[in-house]
Amino acid sequence: MGLLAACATTAPRRSPPQVLVDPQAIVAAEQAEGERSRWLSNHSKWAFEGRVAISNAGKGGSGRIDWKQEGGAYVVSLSAPVTRQSWRLTGDTHSEAGTLEGLDGGPRQGEDAEALLQAATGWEIPVNALADWVLGRSAAGYPVEARTYSAEGRPQTLEQVGWKIDYVEWHPPEAGQPALPKRIEAARDSAKVRLLIDHWDFATP
Repeated sequence: MGLLAACATTAPRRSPPQVLVDPQAIVAAEQAEGERSRWLSNHSKWAFEGRVAISNAGKGGSGRIDWKQEGGAYVVSLSAPVTRQSWRLTGDTHSEAGTLEGLDGGPRQGEDAEALLQAATGWEIPVNALADWVLGRSAAGYPVEARTYSAEGRPQTLEQVGWKIDYVEWHPPEAGQPALPKRIEAARDSAKVRLLIDHWDFATP
């Protein structure tokens, strides 16, 4: 459907990540992650600005992404500067329903925002779980299939519902705010989503 400008970027080659294997270090990392998760739970209103690249079976695109979240409710806006096309997805992770705007023929609604987006664009994006994954934590309501921590004690990889999420780079802690993901790569079969988060914004609880 061509909502976004086509892209074909080659990811830079990077050294293999160092993963924690010492049991005591893993326990310490899990405890630190528990503290970070509690902070995030107390700051349920947040937003980020960044860039996204999406591909699925040879088709894809890239553009700007703005995500606003308040509790379970989200508004995701994406624009492709080259084509000047844009769409907006609103939904709720609790009900999983969503409304997609910016398509020919007007807005579309569905009981499953992920299925709605895939039917309209052909892209498989795990929007209902992504609200947790972008924060660097597992998505509520789904079993964790695998998880590793980096040498710094931060989440390195996470596997849920067939998706593997790699936390490639992090924003460092600042002004009482914990470390937050900066660069994320998620993949399941031929579907891939890459996020580069330029800026985080958390409302004071």
